[in-house]
Amino acid sequence: MSGLLDGKTVLITGIITDSSIAFHAAAMAQEQGAKVIITGIPARLRLIDRIAKRLPAEVPPAIPLDVTSEEDLGALADRVAEHAPDGVDGVLHSIAFAPKSLLGPDMLPFLDGPGPDAAKAFEVSAWSYAALARAVLPVMNEGGSIVGMDFDPRRAMPYYNWMSVAKAALESVNRYVAREVGEAKRIRSNLVAAGPIKTLAAKAIAGTATDDAKQLNQLDTYWDGASPIGWSVDDPSVVAKSIVTLLSDWLPGTTGSIVYVDGGASHNIWFPEGFGTR
Repeated sequence: MSGLLDGKTVLITGIITDSSIAFHAAAMAQEQGAKVIITGIPARLRLIDRIAKRLPAEVPPAIPLDVTSEEDLGALADRVAEHAPDGVDGVLHSIAFAPKSLLGPDMLPFLDGPGPDAAKAFEVSAWSYAALARAVLPVMNEGGSIVGMDFDPRRAMPYYNWMSVAKAALESVNRYVAREVGEAKRIRSNLVAAGPIKTLAAKAIAGTATDDAKQLNQLDTYWDGASPIGWSVDDPSVVAKSIVTLLSDWLPGTTGSIVYVDGGASHNIWFPEGFGTR
């Protein structure tokens, strides 16, 4: 039986641990027949290479990539070509960051968020999507696909604050990227707006304090209740399958879009038991 990505080569960014959505996307891509190339934060390359050994198939050593470094971005195409002389067919951007002043249990009130910190969150979480597209475009094949990771920013979520603003910017960036890469090489660009998954990033947002963990659990419970089909924070395969589908040829007319992979919770209203009572 053939896989969705048979004969394709995909570049995966954002693997930090084996709980990362990027890790599960890489594993699913391999299971669907793709050759996978990965990148890693330069300071963590040895760790990322050890984690990558847990993938179903071997991958080349992680390519160093700091998306805020023009040197790394400028060298990326040549470094990718060393492992993929015939080019790459898909790219996953799974990168986001905000300083602690803007995100998580130690964040400042939203109105007190420092401008330089907000600029950093925008640079890493939104601008870098366009920067990555620019960097890999020379080695991307006609009709390829770029996919980015989103979290629905239409609501003011607890703990998420300025990262939600950065995600709103990412959605706009995606539309412009889709226009330019589509005109250049008929490449598609889409975002996956995933529901909450238990990853290192999710833990960083809520922290480890009892009250913070309790609120994160409440979010998880809400999401499952709000989803007409249910949602499990312990099942990243649901998101990984959607990423792989977008990387494949099976959505050839979809670009500049946001694919919601959250069990429908973001489009539904669910009131917990006792809501509205006094």
